[in-house]
Amino acid sequence: MRKRFCKIVATIGPASSAPSMVRLLVQAGVDVFRLNFSHESHAKAAAVMRAIRETEKEQGAPIAVLADLQGPKIRTGSLKGDALSLRYGADYRLILAAESNDGDVIPIPHPEVIDVLEPGDILKLDDGKLQLTVRERTKSAIIARADTPGVLSSRKGVNLPGRALPISALTDKDKNDLACALDIGADYIALSFVQRAEDVAEARTLIGDHAGIISKIEKPHAVEALDSIIALSDAIMVARGDLGVELPPEQVPTIQRRIVRACRAAGKPVIVATHMLESMIESIAPTRAEASDVSTAVFQGADAVMLSAETAVGRHPPTAVAIMDRIIAATEADPESAAFKSALAPDTEYTTADAITLSARRIAEVLECRFAVAYTKTGSTARRLSRDRPRATIIAATPASSVARQLALHWGVAPVITDDISHFHEMIEKAAKIAEAHGAAMGERIIILAGYPFGRAGKTNTLKISRIGANGE
Repeated sequence: MRKRFCKIVATIGPASSAPSMVRLLVQAGVDVFRLNFSHESHAKAAAVMRAIRETEKEQGAPIAVLADLQGPKIRTGSLKGDALSLRYGADYRLILAAESNDGDVIPIPHPEVIDVLEPGDILKLDDGKLQLTVRERTKSAIIARADTPGVLSSRKGVNLPGRALPISALTDKDKNDLACALDIGADYIALSFVQRAEDVAEARTLIGDHAGIISKIEKPHAVEALDSIIALSDAIMVARGDLGVELPPEQVPTIQRRIVRACRAAGKPVIVATHMLESMIESIAPTRAEASDVSTAVFQGADAVMLSAETAVGRHPPTAVAIMDRIIAATEADPESAAFKSALAPDTEYTTADAITLSARRIAEVLECRFAVAYTKTGSTARRLSRDRPRATIIAATPASSVARQLALHWGVAPVITDDISHFHEMIEKAAKIAEAHGAAMGERIIILAGYPFGRAGKTNTLKISRIGANGE
């Protein structure tokens, strides 16, 4: 039983892929594991998935697995001597090639990049450490000036902040990795470098309903198309790494707030990721600024916060998770935290199910109920209640393991796999037992939500206040 509402996503890597470490991370507080297919082999991903599912059985709680696809990563080609020293103010030729032995040439094996560049465009290289500005186009090359001195190595990343590239968010490698991810049973697929809603639609045709889609917002053009991308996605990730390269750093915090607000209004989960506790790759404790960064994301209402290198290659994976758990709990204990504020769009058209979950939120506040048991076949009841942000743990009782695992990402939801109910007495009795297993005390009030007739999907129309050990009230 987690004593917090915001979820923790942890990246699996060499430091955390052993079954014993997976178990420790879950015990420390991990709700969702991320498999990074930029580095993970298919055989290793399958082995890690087996370890996660075995831990899931041992711990008795569903765990979500997020397969993160690499996406169309643009890189330079091979340079002469594997490195090129850029001189400030010097001109360099950018050509369409996989390699070059000329000392003033930067090969870029991506025709879509060469085709769109125009004078005035900026290129950022090696995660933004180096910058070029395009001066002119010739028949054979792009002439660009070095704005920063430094050493450029072969096969480093290239970002074009001002340009949308005419490429799909799914490369051939991604499609191959996607097939592996679906085959081993990933619950979510994260799409990298999404630029437009069409990228999400393309992925949906391949994924169908076999997994949820998480769109990573790391391009300025994705921010411009934010609402349409959110509408087609199951969740959103604020991928601040590449977003911080593509945009001036002072804009990233504002963009983060905007994305979180938009997701809250749409009722879609949002993950804040990258550089959260980065010093803990080596250190046993985070900096004060990092602790504040995590707290800010939680305060804003993020559904989840993510650890990347901290758990993938760091020296203290369980400690990083445990500290993040403590920061979340401390932030949520602040009575002024915006994490519990409703953020529905003003023009929301309410349904009967919406009325039920909004009523449950208010009841939890008035009666100080700590638990709301939501019977759900598809997860929609629990997702709605999570959107409404009650100060109560949302126990999602579902017969579908796939639904339970996906709900592990949602704010405040504790998924439980259980059989369907068939009558009111069973509904009350089973809800009491489930709540007790999560820490409810004898005589404590709980909220129960369900759809009647029982066993039918998509119809939340029943709300009951019951008391543990009594016949209800």
